[in-house]
Amino acid sequence: MDKKQLWYIIAGLAMLNAVTLIILLTQPAFLQGKQEAVAEVGKESITRQAWLTELEERYGEETLRDLIDQEVVLQMAEEYGIEVSDQAVERELTIYKALYSSAGSEPKTEEKWKQQIKYSLLLEELLTKDVKVSEEDMKAFYEQNKSLFEIPASYHLSQIIVPTEKEADSAVKELKGGSSFAALAMERSIDEFSANEGGNIGFINEEDELVDPQILAAAKSLKPEEWTGPVKVENGYAIVYLHEKLEGKKYAFADVKNQIRRQIALEQMDIPVSARAFWNEAGVTWFYGDTDHK
Repeated sequence: MDKKQLWYIIAGLAMLNAVTLIILLTQPAFLQGKQEAVAEVGKESITRQAWLTELEERYGEETLRDLIDQEVVLQMAEEYGIEVSDQAVERELTIYKALYSSAGSEPKTEEKWKQQIKYSLLLEELLTKDVKVSEEDMKAFYEQNKSLFEIPASYHLSQIIVPTEKEADSAVKELKGGSSFAALAMERSIDEFSANEGGNIGFINEEDELVDPQILAAAKSLKPEEWTGPVKVENGYAIVYLHEKLEGKKYAFADVKNQIRRQIALEQMDIPVSARAFWNEAGVTWFYGDTDHK
């Protein structure tokens, strides 16, 4: 988008704002003062506008930068003919889930997760597009870091921990009656960390020393969206819920060759992994507050 088009958009928005203001000013007073409430505190209301204004003041500039970065990467990738396959996204997602994800770190939806990974891969491809890495160096990296490409069977779990078997039986009864697992975990679980996450403990595998082995053993018997009966653990009884299972997998060199190339290239370049390097080339001009930025 060139500057001329951008100013047309700004002028259009200004005109729209003026029309909106005229409409508001001509409305009856009781309608002008009526704003949608997003929360009630006693007799006082917090309006949607107050909430949005606060969000903009706190995170507006940072969020705008992120949106610009995303658009810059998409446009530059198209200009240079850089694409990322669905298989590459799925592979990165599987590796991340099994080895690096933790409760609370995952995006709200699987689709959002994939979008973030695709953006990261496109950015890395852009930054390293002119860097050459030898086949020998890539193979050496693979041999030295095979554990990075060997995914153990992993289970995305939630748990409810209660002190007694009787309480565990009661919780199971409520689950069978349609109660929310997350709500019950927050209400009843004595494991404070996971309770605050609705019972979510993220992905675990046999290499996780902090997870009770009985919980992992119970998970292996489940299908996705199933939960166990009471399981005796060190500090009481657990009810375990399986969200997703990842089968164990070993990626061959050919599968991860391009991933290794990018990683070695970025280490050699020793630069921030940021889209800002392409802002000038993309012709970014942005407006925040009363200031224009280039």
